[in-house]
Amino acid sequence: MFYLSLIEHTLRLPPQLLGLPLNEAIKGELESLFVDKVIANLGLCVSVYDIRSIDGGFVFPGDGASTYTVEFRLVMFRPFVGEIITAKLKESDSNGLRLTLGFFDDIYIPVHLMPNPSHSEPDPENKNQVIWMWDYQEQKFPIDGIDEMRFQVQSVTYPPIPVEQPKESKPFAPMVIMGSLDYDGLGPVSWW
Repeated sequence: MFYLSLIEHTLRLPPQLLGLPLNEAIKGELESLFVDKVIANLGLCVSVYDIRSIDGGFVFPGDGASTYTVEFRLVMFRPFVGEIITAKLKESDSNGLRLTLGFFDDIYIPVHLMPNPSHSEPDPENKNQVIWMWDYQEQKFPIDGIDEMRFQVQSVTYPPIPVEQPKESKPFAPMVIMGSLDYDGLGPVSWW
């Protein structure tokens, strides 16, 4: 789920930060550049783990900032296919479920990966949402968001950045996780 990724980056350090210790100033700039951002095929950056090397310190003509080549490691969130993760329900509609880990919200469980057989019923408290029910041995088990739920990762994708996006569309998600609830032990923890 979490990995260390080694990265080399050419970093421009603004002049106002030159009064700080070099490691502290560089770490702050790296955090502002990378933390809480998705890097394609690496995942979501959680934190700067350490700085391995700092080279350079060149000041280019006409620029008051110094430029360094920095080698550092980042803690990345990138679940692997088949991994079982516990999350909370964020929303549900006729297309399936959307789950959240608290720090990452783009986890989707489509209808065809719900427990089989399942059906949806209108949510009496929220007209825009539905409550999914798993029908098992003539009993109905709701997926209502009260409990945490376990899901299995089916895919992790990094969609291309759209050139244009309609105003009424959902915000762009740079990393999307598709999950499944259609195996034993998956779904709300109260079921098991």
